Amino acid sequence: MAEPFTVRITVRGYETDAQGHLNGNVYLQYAEHARWSLLQAAGLKQNDLLAKGVGPVNLETTIRYHRELVAGDDVDVTCTFVWGEGKSFRVEQTFRTVDGDLVAEVFNVGGLLDLKERRLVRNPAEYFRALALHPQLLGAQAS
Repeated sequence: MAEPFTVRITVRGYETDAQGHLNGNVYLQYAEHARWSLLQAAGLKQNDLLAKGVGPVNLETTIRYHRELVAGDDVDVTCTFVWGEGKSFRVEQTFRTVDGDLVAEVFNVGGLLDLKERRLVRNPAEYFRALALHPQLLGAQAS
């Protein structure tokens, strides 16, 4: 199995809370950044999706915290799309220190919204596969 796509991010001081920990909302921003970075690496830009009349939507997000991050820490955020049948897909993400210690896990359920009909499209992997230059990075290659 290939290594998951990974983005390294340095925690900035203004992203921390009163206890000096990375603010919980920032974990969501880092996760979103990693997802869009993966789409870009696959050759798929936000404008490509919009031009096709679709856009990704978040249906559910769960965060599991394992240890703290503080200002100056570097964190590697992974991103793996998990495709299934139907209108939704999952994205599994881990946050790890550069030493490999597990910091957090983010589990996301998403879909691809038809912007005109305001409904989720069937088989979103097909849209990603058709638009991406490197769909294998998304795990959306034809079987």
